[in-house]
Order: sequence, then structure tokens, then C-alpha cells
Amino acid sequence: MEQPELRKGRLTLVLAIATLISAFGSSFQYGYNVAAVNSPSEIMKQFYNDTYNEKTGELIDEFPLTLLWSLTVSMFPFGGFIGAILAGPLVNQFGRKGGLLLNNIFSVVPAILMGCSKVARLYELIIFSRLLVGICAGVSSNVVPMYLGELAPKNLRGALGVVPQLFITVGILVAQLVGLRNVLANETGWPFLLALTGIPAVLQLLILPFFPESPRYLLIQKRDPEAARKALQRLRGWDDVDAEMKEIAREDEAERAEGSVSPWKLFRLRHWRWQLISVIVLMGGQQLSGVNAIYYYADQIYLSAGVASSDVQYVTAGTGAVNVVMTIVTVFVVELWGRRRLLLLGFSTCFSACVVLTIALVLQDQVSWMPYISITCVIAYVIGHALGPSPIPALFITEIFLQSSRPAAFMVGGSIHWLSNFTVGLIFPFIQMGLGPYSFIIFAVICLLTTIYISMVVPETKAQTFIEINKIFAKMNKVLEVHPEKQPPDLQLANSRRSEAWGSRYLDLRHETRLARM
Repeated sequence: MEQPELRKGRLTLVLAIATLISAFGSSFQYGYNVAAVNSPSEIMKQFYNDTYNEKTGELIDEFPLTLLWSLTVSMFPFGGFIGAILAGPLVNQFGRKGGLLLNNIFSVVPAILMGCSKVARLYELIIFSRLLVGICAGVSSNVVPMYLGELAPKNLRGALGVVPQLFITVGILVAQLVGLRNVLANETGWPFLLALTGIPAVLQLLILPFFPESPRYLLIQKRDPEAARKALQRLRGWDDVDAEMKEIAREDEAERAEGSVSPWKLFRLRHWRWQLISVIVLMGGQQLSGVNAIYYYADQIYLSAGVASSDVQYVTAGTGAVNVVMTIVTVFVVELWGRRRLLLLGFSTCFSACVVLTIALVLQDQVSWMPYISITCVIAYVIGHALGPSPIPALFITEIFLQSSRPAAFMVGGSIHWLSNFTVGLIFPFIQMGLGPYSFIIFAVICLLTTIYISMVVPETKAQTFIEINKIFAKMNKVLEVHPEKQPPDLQLANSRRSEAWGSRYLDLRHETRLARM
């Protein structure tokens, strides 16, 4: 039986607003909270010392104060790791949209606590709240790409899949702008700076309930074909969604034998081997490639180039603006150039930038114009990371796994993401003290190894259905079908026929429903 061809999807108003509100309400907060505590750090440390003095009559020594501040910063990626683990059970139980709505608890509550911390004279509220907003970021970094990947038609999946990363960069830029010392990064404004993270969450709570749940979740996991059909009709802007319904049904039939999939099950089964290795390499490479170290070192590079200390904050915001602009470019070119090419271009650019930056930092005291080369390398690195390493890995996870295994895959990928993030933040200051400018050689090696892996293993996935992508990896894993352990060859044909019969029964059901309404 010949399968009906899927119509080319378009960006309808419903799909566009669902994309924007889910990314703004969740991904924006991730980026915002990454940068929000950077500018007012000295003022907040003084607040820690003052409140401790009020309670004990003593001041905190320099080392314990630094440790306390490190705890404040590191609570965010630690919470992100917890959120990544929670994301899978959350979306399986409450759906993709439901998971995002529930996740806003971890934004609204800490926003209130951080906003009240100065009045309450409790720095402990800030540390606890950083854990909560970290959980929010961990959940959203997994659920938003999953939700948008399942809402989007295959020809728009790449562009919409990059939107969460775009809003992360916008969140970072907004935090840098409101974190200027003459805006909110001052003695009176810093509690409001921290509390602003709750505004996107409140807007999402008010707007997102009026938009569709993932059709794939409704059909495959909730077993509600009528609700899935209505969701698809709203998202696509036309009534005839039978071809896409049957494509989703084939995905359901293909993995019916598998049942629920846990992260541990992913590691055990051969047919997910190269997908899982690719997720680990890409997510690890994304964070271990030095992106956080570049931002950490940037201020020192700007100062050495002659930028006045009072102006460094504006140059840093300019770097954030470059990041936003290049991520916008990625939104428009990801379906033209493809995921694989952007990953290769991005990681190779980061590799080159790290090598040249190392040379420039070593020679900056001997050659007068070398600091300007360093600034160029920072900007080149930001551009390269925004093209591929930042936005593509989460999109790739959505595409290379099927419905039942996708939440578990995001749990694995999210855990690698946040553990790598936490590790770099924890050990980079010590690496910098030990190796100085040669620190970036480590990141250059990681970028190079990731580039080699992508060139040898990672396939192109643009403009393909989830089933078609899964077939590519089935060949790489040297298995015959989606679930060879459960489906011997004589059952594969039977499953194919059952899938077609499922689609036919769905059409019959629709016809009977229409007759009953006449």
C-alpha cells in the first residue's frame, strides 16, 4: 500500500505563538539566570557579609565568603542536573505542555524569594532559590526542544528547534543589559534584577494553556486520536491531516514492542548505541569546548586590550548581542545548510579560535597589537558556538529518537550537559591558575575531537521524518529494524501491515463519526 505524501508545513499563527511563548517563558529564564548574578556579584557578597555580621557580630573571612559565593553560583548547574533527571517522568506523566506549565513553579517561587531576600536579611534564600531556578532551567532545556520538535512539521523542525537557544542568548543579553551598574546592578536594584526571572513564567502560565499539546504525545502516549487530529489541524492550519496522523501511527507501531524506555534501557539496547554515543559526545562537546571559560576570560582580555574597566560591561553586552544575532542567523540557515554542516563549521571555528587565542595570550606582552587579536578570537569563538555547538545538539536529540525513547534520551543528554557545565565552572579557575593562557589548548583538543567524531559518525537529518532518521541509525547499529531484539524478520512485514491497517481504521472511524453527526 502506497503511503500518502506529507504536505509541506507552514508557520501558522498558532505554531508561531506556541513556539514563542514556550521558548520565552522557559528558555529565556535559563539564559537570564546564567548571567543575572555576574554584574552584582560584589554587591551581593557585601550583603552576605553584612547579614552575617548582623547575626553573629563577626565578618566572614575571604576564603569562606568566596566559597559561599561559589556555592551560590554552582547551585544553578546542580539544580539543572536535577531538573534534567525530572524532565523525563514529568513529560511522560503530564505531557510536554503540562510539564512546561508545572515547571513554572520552580521560577515563580524563587523569584519571590530572591526579591524578598534583602528585606528578610537572609542570603540563604538566594542560595536556595538558585537551586530552584536551576531545576527550572534543567527541565526547560529538555522539554522545550522536545515540545517544539513534536509540534513542528519536518521542513520547519530545524528552525523551530533552534528557537529555544535563541531565547537563551536573548536571556543572557537582557541580564547583561539590566545588569549594568547604572540600571539594576546597584545597592538598591539587585533584588529586582534577580526577581525579574518570574515575569516570563507568569506570562507562560497565562498564555500557553490555550495552545495545543504535542500531537505525538496525544496519539502515541494518551491514545487519543481525535485530540491529536484537532491539535494537528490547529497547528497546520488545514483540516486534512490524515497523512501526518498515519506517519505518527507508523512511529507508534514501530516501537510498540519496546514499551516504556528508561535511561538504563537505552544503554543496554544495541539499536540505540550510536544515537546515545552521539548525544553524549555532542552534549559533552558543547559544554567542554570552553564556552563558559571564554566568557570568564573575556573581561581580562578586554582590559588588556585597553578597554577601561568601567566600559568592560558594555563590551561584554556587545558580545552578548553578537551571540543573539548569530543564533538568529542559525534559525534561518539550519534548514538550508543542515545540522551536520553547522556542527562541523561551529566546532572547527571554535577549535581555530582557541588555538589562535592561546598564541595571542602568550604573546600579548611582547606584541602591542596582540590583545586585539585576542578580542577577535573571542568574537569568532562566540560566532562559531552560536552557529552549531550551542543550538544543534538539543535539536539533534529530538530528531534521532522516537517518541517512547525521547524523554529518556533527553534525561541522558541533559545530565551530560549540566554535569559538564558544573565541572567546567568548578575546575576552570584551577586550570587557569595552573596553565594560564595555555588553558585553551585543552578546549581546542576537545573541539577538534568533537569535529572529527561529527565528520565520521553524525548523519544529516534535515527534512526527514523521525522514522526515516531512525532507519539511518538502524544501518549504523547493524540492525534490521527499529527494535530487532523484539521483532524478527517475519514480524517486520506483519508490523508494517498492522501500521497500514491502523491508519485505515483511523480513517474509517473518522468517516463513521461524520455520518453520526449528520
